Amino acid sequence: MLKARLKGKDPGAFRYLDKGNLAVIGRHAVVADMGFIRMWGFPAWLIWLFVHIAYLIEFDNKVMVIFQWPWNYFTRKRGARLITGRDA
Repeated sequence: MLKARLKGKDPGAFRYLDKGNLAVIGRHAVVADMGFIRMWGFPAWLIWLFVHIAYLIEFDNKVMVIFQWPWNYFTRKRGARLITGRDA
């Protein structure tokens, strides 16, 4: 749309595509509403997992998450992300 406007062309009408909703409530507690199907529990959790990884930016981030999540899942460790204002 922006490119068309910059070129002086009509960008056309805005069209919204609702891809659905995924919400994590806890461990294996996920609800998924994708319009054509609604689910919860472990199957919805697996969908959330793959969707989350698919939308990560950069390949190295995806690889890092793929290896960190199983470790954190099985060891039940939770990482802390702290912003202290100082360089490491």
